[in-house]
Amino acid sequence: MVRMPPIPTLDPRPGRDAVRAVVAFGANLGDRAETIRQAAERIARLPLVEDLRLSELHESVAVRLDGPDPDAPAYVNAVAVLTTRLAPQVLLGLLHAIEDEHGRVRTERWGDRTLDLDLIAYGDTVSDDPHALLPHPRAAERLFVLEPWLSLDPDAAIPGAGRVADLVEALRR
Repeated sequence: MVRMPPIPTLDPRPGRDAVRAVVAFGANLGDRAETIRQAAERIARLPLVEDLRLSELHESVAVRLDGPDPDAPAYVNAVAVLTTRLAPQVLLGLLHAIEDEHGRVRTERWGDRTLDLDLIAYGDTVSDDPHALLPHPRAAERLFVLEPWLSLDPDAAIPGAGRVADLVEALRR
């Protein structure tokens, strides 16, 4: 069992307001659906995280740096919408720790994985910090993120990219 590092709590500013965050899940190795379910339960138990709602699971073809790879194991994807008072960098660090708990090995960019957790959006925050790019720079291009998100929130929008429903419609053309 992998032990979690000590959990930093809040951004040092007192009275930080709760923010709605969106997390994307993906897995194409092992028991994909069970891994996503366990990861969602783990995120829901994090301090200062509330009201996690998980989308239905969707299956998608693996995407590599050079495009879709139908010969690779298929992914199971989902999206969670949650409320948190954790700073985005802290939340992202905890997501990476949960990936590690599930045996995530980072040997190949966009390679097969037991679990991938991406922080897609954090309220209306826009950040070019290389350690916490927000919103996720490729979220608006990925139906496997947008479709499950849209199923949870028909009014969802990505800051700077537009309404999720419009993005889905454009990608389906």
